[in-house]
Amino acid sequence: MDIITTNNLELWYGSFQALKGIDMKIPEHQITAFIGPSGCGKSTFLKTLNRMNDLVPGVKITGEILYHGQDIYAPEVDVTWLRKRVGMVFQKPNPFPMSIYDNIAYGPRLHGTHSKAELNDLVEQSLRGAALWDEVKDRLKKSALGLSGGQQQRMCIARALSVQPDVLLMDEPTSALDPISTMKIEELMSDLKQQYTVVIVTHNMQQAARISDRTAFFLLGEMVEFDETERMFSMPSDKRTEDYITGRFG
Repeated sequence: MDIITTNNLELWYGSFQALKGIDMKIPEHQITAFIGPSGCGKSTFLKTLNRMNDLVPGVKITGEILYHGQDIYAPEVDVTWLRKRVGMVFQKPNPFPMSIYDNIAYGPRLHGTHSKAELNDLVEQSLRGAALWDEVKDRLKKSALGLSGGQQQRMCIARALSVQPDVLLMDEPTSALDPISTMKIEELMSDLKQQYTVVIVTHNMQQAARISDRTAFFLLGEMVEFDETERMFSMPSDKRTEDYITGRFG
């Protein structure tokens, strides 16, 4: 079952075309990875999936993105609703300067949950979902800025989970982390796909090969190839994919 479908998606920043005719079907409860050299459109494409690019001046988008069959760029779509369903975790952990508890409760409060018991449950569930509960349960009232980098990133994942999304977008979520924290987040992503659909941009091809079910290779704003990860890494159908995967360029 596909959860997000894009049809002939194109995006311009002013006169520069950053995405060219992207057709993609993202399957539910799988990890889909985007790989490719810097500046090839992977993060730009990721951000169109929850309309983060709306915030950039001079952006023009054509084509369509369907989420459960609904065009997310249709005038009646409430962007707040969309971003609750399609959450985002960024490259650098960005905890709010408040307690761990308040970081996680921030989204649910924003969407109208004020019952202390409900918030307590959501905070615990989200931190458990991000494999962080046991490490922080005794310091929920302490500042989130006191956590290590890897813990901060897992807390940002917990914060994204707290509004009970459907899809989790991750823009190079481990690029600022050490190998042990990276491994924890990779294990976490494999657990998360039981409940969520995960879409990740990564610079690290080994990471894509290790954790994703499907991989898309981007080059100069085009999606060159999109296939099951195993097949793409063992038998790419496009010469450009093969050159990138074998390290001839990029």
